[in-house]
Amino acid sequence: MFLEPPEKKLELSENNVHIWSKNLKLSSSQIEELSTILSPDEKDRANKFYFERDKNRYIIARGTLRKILSRYLNIEAKKLQFTYSDRGKPYLTNTSILFNLSHSQDLALYAITQANLIGIDLEYIRPMNDAENLAKRFFSSQEYKLINQLPPQKQQETFFKLWTCKEAYLKATGDGLAGGLEKVEISLNQEKAVEFFSINGDIEEASHWYLYQFIPQPNYIAAVAVAGKNQNLSFWQINNT
Repeated sequence: MFLEPPEKKLELSENNVHIWSKNLKLSSSQIEELSTILSPDEKDRANKFYFERDKNRYIIARGTLRKILSRYLNIEAKKLQFTYSDRGKPYLTNTSILFNLSHSQDLALYAITQANLIGIDLEYIRPMNDAENLAKRFFSSQEYKLINQLPPQKQQETFFKLWTCKEAYLKATGDGLAGGLEKVEISLNQEKAVEFFSINGDIEEASHWYLYQFIPQPNYIAAVAVAGKNQNLSFWQINNT
């Protein structure tokens, strides 16, 4: 699925989405190199992590984000400047490029687009004993009913399918989980791809969004949500060299 990116400067046209994948296992020297391109506030945040593992993953994820974005803007990675929404979503200044990132365990995904709101969510599929209870708490009544009727193993699989789609949308809008997972209803149809059924009870609003779900690696599941239909996706792999 993920290919080697071209060497030349990357460009985005309308309705094109680039998705990047990065393994978060790096050597100490590689992590140190990435830390040098972070901004002071990013370094401060990195130092607030209690566990060294989480600190390193953050440094790798943010440093890699800077390197990816610099390829589109032809600007040194450490010179990129971010602004943040009230809920903490980062944006680039002085460009129409929009982006989002997500990382789980040892993998990070980045979604880049031109002017269209975009969100991506990645989850490591781990054993769950409370998928039904979490669905009852966070999902719509129809989605809970669906999960409740499934055997335990299928409950877990379906839970993560729904969760990633919902969170991808809420990250795209910048609302985050505070926006309400239950307000984003997903249609799971065996005969076609996942899609938004309704947003805040509005089927028409849901029709204005593109949703794509994929398996980036075994034991992971991801979803990307983009404002606007008929998106063209490209997948790039960043080697750990």
